[in-house]
Amino acid sequence: MLINRDINAFLAKRMFGGKVLIVYGPRQAGKTTSITAFLAERGLLGESLIFNGDEPADREILADISSERLKLLLGAKKVLFIDEAHKVPNIGLVLKRAGDKIKEVQVIASGSSSVELADQVEEPLTGRKFGYTLMPLSFAELAAATSPLDEMRELGRRLMYGSYPDVVTHPGDETARLRELGQGYLYKDILKFGDVKRPELLDRIVRALAFQIGQEVVYSELAQTVGTDDKTVVKYIDILERAYIVRRVSSYAKNLRNELKKSKKVYFNDCGIRNYVIGDWRPLESRGPVELGHLWENFLFSERAKWRLVHEPDAREFFWRTAQQQEVDMVEEGSFGLRGFEFKWNDQKANTLLPKTFRNAYPDAACQCVTPKGIADFLL
Repeated sequence: MLINRDINAFLAKRMFGGKVLIVYGPRQAGKTTSITAFLAERGLLGESLIFNGDEPADREILADISSERLKLLLGAKKVLFIDEAHKVPNIGLVLKRAGDKIKEVQVIASGSSSVELADQVEEPLTGRKFGYTLMPLSFAELAAATSPLDEMRELGRRLMYGSYPDVVTHPGDETARLRELGQGYLYKDILKFGDVKRPELLDRIVRALAFQIGQEVVYSELAQTVGTDDKTVVKYIDILERAYIVRRVSSYAKNLRNELKKSKKVYFNDCGIRNYVIGDWRPLESRGPVELGHLWENFLFSERAKWRLVHEPDAREFFWRTAQQQEVDMVEEGSFGLRGFEFKWNDQKANTLLPKTFRNAYPDAACQCVTPKGIADFLL
């Protein structure tokens, strides 16, 4: 199945625009494949000098390389692509020199350890780069490869197994591939950080979060559950978020005194990874309505985040709840104004009206209830 990724539009717009292009995202999301496929499609693959930071010889060549030496290596090439760039010593300075001194060449860097790459390039490339975050396959990308109706029929599998490319393209072998992805990559980057001194604690925190999707996370209660303190919980969740495993969502509050102002929810960026963490491969029909509702909510939060990366990158997401337990699953705020969304897995229980308290407080907010039948309107 040929899947055209949204990153192609980003590359087409930014190539040869005088900026270094940095591609972030989780492991196995398709960064290398997408970039090389784009270069090949544009007839630029043969005109590209490609390095791989996994190769010791490439790391030795690039380590603190001068712009003069790099220009000599490039010759008449038009593109410099450094994959696994975070493994190259002083990669931030290397990219800065290439971008500043060899302006006729397009420089692209990507890395499976996006956290490390971001840390190394942020300061040297300030004002010199455009970044793109490539997540696992989106509903829109998959629907474009087949059809919206076909992808709607696959919703059950997406809630079970997620949408990492290797998982999607190997139906029938999803659990084995998710297990390999989880065991081989899930914590690999995170455990390199000096701040992660207790891998077993990290595992307990991830598992606890996997059981709490769709629910408010109270750091003190989570700390007590896993046997640590609040600060450690916050620190580890921050690392998990930077590694694209989870995403934190804050409560929305502007008008009402009884709105919750400091609450957080934590969602997984991929339902398959969430199910892998707790080892839950039960068919959807074997799960209760509460679990199904939480999975559906997690799926829509992750998919809408992918949608915003393309259509509304500056928009922000929240949930809304009052002390009286009135709630709206998702609130978006951006250039389009305010939007409130309710997520219902069961079409028959869908209610198009959001709580009256929310509608009265925010009368200009657009409101929508998203069910499996209406997912195309939400994500396309």
